[in-house]
Amino acid sequence: MYPSVIPFLLIHLGCVAAIWSGVTWQAIAVGVGLYWLRRFAIGAGYHRYFSHRAYATSRLFQFILAFLAQCTAQKSVLWWAAKHRHHHLQSDTSQDVHSPRQRGFVYSHVGWIFARQHDGTDLLKVADLASYPELIWLHKLELAPAILTAVVCALIAGWSGLVVGFLWSTVVLYHATFCINSLAHVHGRKRYVTGDDSRNNWLLALFTMGEGWHNNHHAYQSSVRQGFRWWELDPTFYILTILSWLGIVWDLKAPPAQVLRNEHRLGSRVIKRAAEQLAGRFNPERIALAISASAQSSELSALRDALGRLQHRADLLWNLRLPDMPTREQFLTEARDMFAKTISLDDIVDRAYELLLESVGSLLGAPAPWAMAEAKSV
Repeated sequence: MYPSVIPFLLIHLGCVAAIWSGVTWQAIAVGVGLYWLRRFAIGAGYHRYFSHRAYATSRLFQFILAFLAQCTAQKSVLWWAAKHRHHHLQSDTSQDVHSPRQRGFVYSHVGWIFARQHDGTDLLKVADLASYPELIWLHKLELAPAILTAVVCALIAGWSGLVVGFLWSTVVLYHATFCINSLAHVHGRKRYVTGDDSRNNWLLALFTMGEGWHNNHHAYQSSVRQGFRWWELDPTFYILTILSWLGIVWDLKAPPAQVLRNEHRLGSRVIKRAAEQLAGRFNPERIALAISASAQSSELSALRDALGRLQHRADLLWNLRLPDMPTREQFLTEARDMFAKTISLDDIVDRAYELLLESVGSLLGAPAPWAMAEAKSV
């Protein structure tokens, strides 16, 4: 674990100092205002602008967003955006930095931040941002905005302003943000097939100014609007809309009508990940054992050759009659139970069948399709 876990814990323990500093109304007002201001900076800045470029703005307002976001003590703008972009590329796979499915809830919520392998910043992932000297400066002095904010809170409301106004609001802000990484991949509803566990959670949306519509976001990442339905409250989007009227931001990106109606065709990466989940519902070892037990040695050899020759040809794959192999209807039933409505369901089912047959073939000793292709190319 990275040593910065110690100051993180000290910030939490520092909240107890309210016993001595007292809790004043002035400090509470500072804390509430600071929470919502910085919450907007995280959602509109770190997330929708720096990570996804969901809108355009001036260099000055870009810096203001980055500064306010770093007042949260959630590391630098470059680190945050780089990790988030990587998350979307590898969401809920073994390469994801904070997947509850892979490493458990606590690690996805907070533990990953302090793992040494995640301390560095992959500047190649944020090359568009790293070209700005002022953002590099903020990156190098990542805690300076938070420290300055703490000092201002103390000047406004004394020790209570520091403890209640700054520390309390910072801790609440920490866990509101972290819940999107953890809870929004565990609890909620899925409207879209995204190839991962992202979910829409209305309660998180209330505390995070619209960030809780996480499944919507994963369905169309570059949208400035994350509450796709009129009843899905998204205050961050509303404020950005007002700022666009004032000319402070512009080119707000919106999801296509097909996405809003859930009628879009899924990309190959999403289909592959969904197919892997579907294929995982079936047991290739049991199927391979059933085939081995029922087939003669000559039949088994012929079957191995056939499995090796079939390369992503679902029309032929479905015509194979293998013992204990689930039918297409069984795959479709399982898929409808697992996934939200999508016009790409047949593609997911066909790919899942191919993946299952590849697993069965490898257990039977048949060459995998990609191995056959490589052999032919040589």
